[in-house]
Amino acid sequence: MAYQFRLRSLVERQAAIRAAVQASNQTRDFYDFRSQKTQLPFVRLPEDMLIYRMENFRTYTSQREYLARERKSADFFLRGQETESIQQLQHDILSKLARKGVSDSVVAVIKVLATDKQREPLLITSVGVVVNGNRRLAAMRELFTEDPQTNSVFSHVDCLVLPSDATASEIVDIEAALQAKPETRLDYDWIGDCQLIQKLLETHSNVEQVATRLNRKEAEVRNSIAALKEAELYLRDWVQAEAEFSRVEDAEQLFKDLPKNLSDKSPELADGSRLIAWTLLDNKGKINERLYNFNPAFGKRAEDVLNRVAADLNISLKPSRSEGDEGGFDIDLGEGEPATNYNPLIEVFKDPRRKEETFEALIDVCRSVVETEKGIKGGNAALKIVAGINARLKEVDIGASDPATHKEIDHHLREIVNKINGLQSILSRLRQRDL
Repeated sequence: MAYQFRLRSLVERQAAIRAAVQASNQTRDFYDFRSQKTQLPFVRLPEDMLIYRMENFRTYTSQREYLARERKSADFFLRGQETESIQQLQHDILSKLARKGVSDSVVAVIKVLATDKQREPLLITSVGVVVNGNRRLAAMRELFTEDPQTNSVFSHVDCLVLPSDATASEIVDIEAALQAKPETRLDYDWIGDCQLIQKLLETHSNVEQVATRLNRKEAEVRNSIAALKEAELYLRDWVQAEAEFSRVEDAEQLFKDLPKNLSDKSPELADGSRLIAWTLLDNKGKINERLYNFNPAFGKRAEDVLNRVAADLNISLKPSRSEGDEGGFDIDLGEGEPATNYNPLIEVFKDPRRKEETFEALIDVCRSVVETEKGIKGGNAALKIVAGINARLKEVDIGASDPATHKEIDHHLREIVNKINGLQSILSRLRQRDL
């Protein structure tokens, strides 16, 4: 039988906790409240005197998925902290997390508690809101429900109680301080971690303060903020699955690599780079290697990749025009060539009818670029590239081509011939030198 939440009123919880604190003669040292050592009352409370904290960054991803799936308002969970049905929803989310653990190397919380019982007290507010230990509480409640006799110890829970004047921002700071500890940080998915950083930025004036609070470098904090924005953009604009963060749970590396790979790029080229990264992510099951290996393809070599893919797909890329430019004047501001408009290529990649074709074209070019970037250029890299081009040319059937494409085919063939003549000239000189 699954645990059924029974909500005690706020007044009842507050009175019970106050009485327990007054009756207790035990305290514990706590170092993460108001940046100083604090002695907090240690009490043992009935498990039904506690409620889950809804602003919980460990459950952020699951909450957002529920909101999107059920079409609920953004404040649904926060507004429902004192609602029994919403507390039940939060319990269900937390109990699933408690059962699955964090990774193959980390034992599920519920298994640890079943064996070792409660070792560390939960941290709660003066009205019974659990600040730290929500997942453990869910696990203890499940164990008690499954076997009340064996797990009768979980009918009551050890807790440390914060002062009644602890503010909401101080509670977020406590979570940040706990997250700064390596053993706690393992428990967060990367989306929840990024959301915690966002929340801290609302209460602290700058990135430097947040970095100090989390014991991290400023660059790491900035990267987390940017990575979250990239993930939100991918979900909203590319896969039309806004807030479905489970789709990107295992793509942390890619989204944290994207910001640095997009830096110093024009908006047009940045959009093109995202196209490469997003398409690779969508097809990661077909690639059979780490997406990290393709960083050069959507990083420093993105422009080359996009142009080559466009040529393979017979897509014309034209320079983009500034807003308001009706075609009357080209103004030279000393910024070099106008940026390329990659929208025609992006639209083709969005076309579900060309999904396989576009991915095959992209992955071929990406792999070629990655091989070159690996530094295999010496040795047999040139031979591999030439042999690959030769193989592709053998597949060309000019007789079956659309007459409308003949002029452009001729243009490309002339460029190929010129390039071949140049390479043969270089090769001839190299061979004479080697004699």
